Amino acid sequence: MTHIAQPWQHAHILSNGVRLHYVTQGSGPLIVLLHGFPEYWYSWRFQIPFLAERGFRVVALDLRGYNESDKPRRGYRISSLLLDIVGLIRGLGYEQATIVGHDWGGVLAWSFAASYPAMTERLIVLNAPHPAAYMRELRSNPEQRRKSWYVFFFQIPWLPEWVLGRKHAALIGEMLYRSAVQKEAFPHEVLMHYRDAMSKPGALTAALNYYRTIMRSQLLPGERNKQVVISAPTLLLWGEQDSALTLNLTRGLEPWVPHLRVQTIAHCGHWVQQEQPEVVNDAMASFLRTECH
Repeated sequence: MTHIAQPWQHAHILSNGVRLHYVTQGSGPLIVLLHGFPEYWYSWRFQIPFLAERGFRVVALDLRGYNESDKPRRGYRISSLLLDIVGLIRGLGYEQATIVGHDWGGVLAWSFAASYPAMTERLIVLNAPHPAAYMRELRSNPEQRRKSWYVFFFQIPWLPEWVLGRKHAALIGEMLYRSAVQKEAFPHEVLMHYRDAMSKPGALTAALNYYRTIMRSQLLPGERNKQVVISAPTLLLWGEQDSALTLNLTRGLEPWVPHLRVQTIAHCGHWVQQEQPEVVNDAMASFLRTECH
């Protein structure tokens, strides 16, 4: 692989009992970028310098269990994952941040804004369903149930790890490439970054534990997510041709997110910030300029 000079720095922080790796660039108000499955901080490579150049301290985290962060056997409940983010923000010397999340990072971003409103300056979510909307669509929309088949497959012990991990996580690369609309976003070199990260010892089981734990939590009354109204200004960006999530998930969110702006992105699949980085960056910059408390 060709290595070029990178504008960001790598660092680690101890948060909520785990050692988390992150990449950072810039100075100013804090923006925390939360990646999804099966990615890591690298999925934000087009946003990190762009946002840093506009006067922000940008921190792109490897979530618990991913890439260079610790991979404990436990601690994958939403409440624990949110404490990882709380510890990160406070450990960096901030009291609040703009929270940006894609896919699983978006699930955490929705939950963080609901659970820690005083720490959430703004919220930007990319192709990640609000929990209440997701449950609504699973109950009422056969298309969304069909698209969510993989969530149920991931509940099986050990078999998903074997299927996804074979041949240096070859299926991870295939999944990214096949589901992308803008396939040029995923050349071989980029796919190898993700395959390498998912081939680290314990990485696949840790990533799948997100899906396994949330499904078990939904069955426990004390763990069900209370649908709190999100007070932060919120931008929802959505690639229109997502193979796993229907466009209906962008609709009817106002009861839970009253200060919401929705922007759908044409000719774009699930991997929105990598497939259409310029559109995403422009939308983020516009939102960050105009929305404030």
